[in-house]
Amino acid sequence: MAERSFKREVEQLRLGAGEVFEGEGILAVTKALLQAGVAYVGGYQGSPISHLMDVFSDADPLLRELGVHFVSNASEAAAGAMLAASVNYPLRGAVAWKSVVGTNVASDALSNLASGGVTGGALIIVGEDYGEGSSIMQERTHAFAMKSQMWLLDPRPNMPSIVDMVEHGFELSEASNTPVMIEMRVRSCHMTGSFVARDNRRPPMTVGQAAANPRRDLDRIVLPPAIFAHEIEKIEHRWPAALRFIVDRGLNEWFGPEKDDIGIIVQGGLYNTLNRALEMAGLSDPYGAAAIPIYCLNVTYPLVPDEVRAFCAGKTAVLILEEGQPEFIEHELNTLVRRAGLETRIVGKDVMPRAGEYSGQVLRDGVAAFLRAHAPDRAPAVPPPVVPDPELASTVPGRPAGFCTGCPERPIFSAMKLVQRELGELHVSADIGCHLFSILPPFHIGNTTMGYGLGTAAASAFRPEGRRAVAMMGDGGFWHNGLTSGIGNAVFNQDETVTIIVDNGYSAATGGQDILSSRAPSETRTTNHPIETAVRGMGVKWARTLNRTYDVARMRDTLREALTSTDTGPKVIVARSECMLNKQRREKPLVARAARAGKRVVRERFGVDPDTCTGDHACIRLSGCPSLSIRPNPDPLRAHPVTHIDDSCVGCGNCGEVAHAAVLCPSFYKASIVTNPSRWDRARASMRRSVIGWLQRRDARTLAARAF
Repeated sequence: MAERSFKREVEQLRLGAGEVFEGEGILAVTKALLQAGVAYVGGYQGSPISHLMDVFSDADPLLRELGVHFVSNASEAAAGAMLAASVNYPLRGAVAWKSVVGTNVASDALSNLASGGVTGGALIIVGEDYGEGSSIMQERTHAFAMKSQMWLLDPRPNMPSIVDMVEHGFELSEASNTPVMIEMRVRSCHMTGSFVARDNRRPPMTVGQAAANPRRDLDRIVLPPAIFAHEIEKIEHRWPAALRFIVDRGLNEWFGPEKDDIGIIVQGGLYNTLNRALEMAGLSDPYGAAAIPIYCLNVTYPLVPDEVRAFCAGKTAVLILEEGQPEFIEHELNTLVRRAGLETRIVGKDVMPRAGEYSGQVLRDGVAAFLRAHAPDRAPAVPPPVVPDPELASTVPGRPAGFCTGCPERPIFSAMKLVQRELGELHVSADIGCHLFSILPPFHIGNTTMGYGLGTAAASAFRPEGRRAVAMMGDGGFWHNGLTSGIGNAVFNQDETVTIIVDNGYSAATGGQDILSSRAPSETRTTNHPIETAVRGMGVKWARTLNRTYDVARMRDTLREALTSTDTGPKVIVARSECMLNKQRREKPLVARAARAGKRVVRERFGVDPDTCTGDHACIRLSGCPSLSIRPNPDPLRAHPVTHIDDSCVGCGNCGEVAHAAVLCPSFYKASIVTNPSRWDRARASMRRSVIGWLQRRDARTLAARAF
């Protein structure tokens, strides 16, 4: 179950010529693909383009009507290899993934694709995950584009510009026989806007027709001696063809006055932020009427020497705004300007930060520094520095990221902490996914993370000398890479690693997309392939599946058994429970609807008896659930605050299970909250209140008598 459905929104993809399309950037990209006559699409989910894959999936009926083939690929490598369909056939194909991690996975296929070249347009839609909202290492797609000589588009965050650039991307690919990458930054993916639609086009040739009429071009196959000709073709034919197309179609844009002593060159994806920075400095307005010439690079690779020369001519200094490092564009600009015999000074990282996201404030400060040095008469006044409130910083504690309330992965690490209390500290090879939050308080579990599905492979370096290493892996990572690189590698080398595979029933961390082991039926995919069956098929002898991760005691005992078993070879524990966040998204509307309809609805909640709680807070340290907090102790003779469970509790029971497994205390209780109770419910509740009230009054009388 995907975290969000686009069933209603995808109906806009049917809009025809002249109609106005309104929606998110990812929907606009999909519409642009259909307008461009795409023949096949694929990819792998990952922020910020996870929802693009969801849109493809929800639009599958329309894609079929148009003869467009959609594949939800097992990995980015599989998606990249799909573009082979465009090598020999005039088929336009597009794939999407999260970069740079997705590009790394697909690199082998992309390098081969870029070497041999393409006949049909091949477009790679990259979710450029750089900056403050990123979840990965801070690297850029630009380096890969340069390395393999694939053209890189970075469209201005404007809906018509994005749509046009998708369609131009196919044309550029075909004109230069080169695959093209288009960066979709976080804000571009989720911005909303409108554009005038064009009719959807059926592909001139479908993938089925291509398969029925096979073609073969030996010169496109990446083998000697063709590979040597490929390199020459890149430089002598593909590169000049790309430059001609970029100039002829005007893919890069100019804003502001034509003549000036200074200018700014900016990556297309940063244009809106730059305009906001200039607006704050009084040098532009909300509509982009800049007072300084701007050369907007919607194509950041390759740069066009003639355009660079024309923009820089007559200027004393030009500021290049290039987010991230190394400063590839700045270096190339310096080369082009010197070759053109210009004396224009290229200013970049000497006034701009070398690393980090270029926010509006960062660009404002950088532009101001540039103006003070090269156009002091137009430099804005220096704003007063922002001084953080020391009192606020000292009184408001930092809150690390963590598992959601009711997350089924929390009890896994609670159990692991209990095992470590018995056996000692473990080396835990972490993996990409929600379970990576275990490295933070309160668990502090996890030593390294090497990549999606690579937890077991990373642990293979450790041969036990008294204690086995533990590897974590999610079900998404398992099917993406872990089955072969991790489990197969461990079986082949007879590693003693204990691998815990978290099975949520779908790829929870990337948005709830179906995978091979999903338990929900699918109309277009085959599911219900158990992970334990797969690992046993690879040769694992010791494997256990736990169908309820909230059973902390059983999880603890199973992990202890895996770590102490005399059996040789890898051990695998499949821990199954659904992602609570997705479960709540699905069930809450149903429960609310049933309650409004007058139906009997029962919700479970947990609580802590303040009279029993000692204020030890071990339950919090072993669980870390956000719904666990503290309250003043009702006993005036005790100073420590007691544990309290707030209304965000979803009734998973993990806190009580942890308390029981750790032999902590009996203060936890479970309550059933009944909405629209039946007569029997009311009668039973009345009887309970009467009995409990009588017992409380009796105890009160007894205590009063003893006091005298």
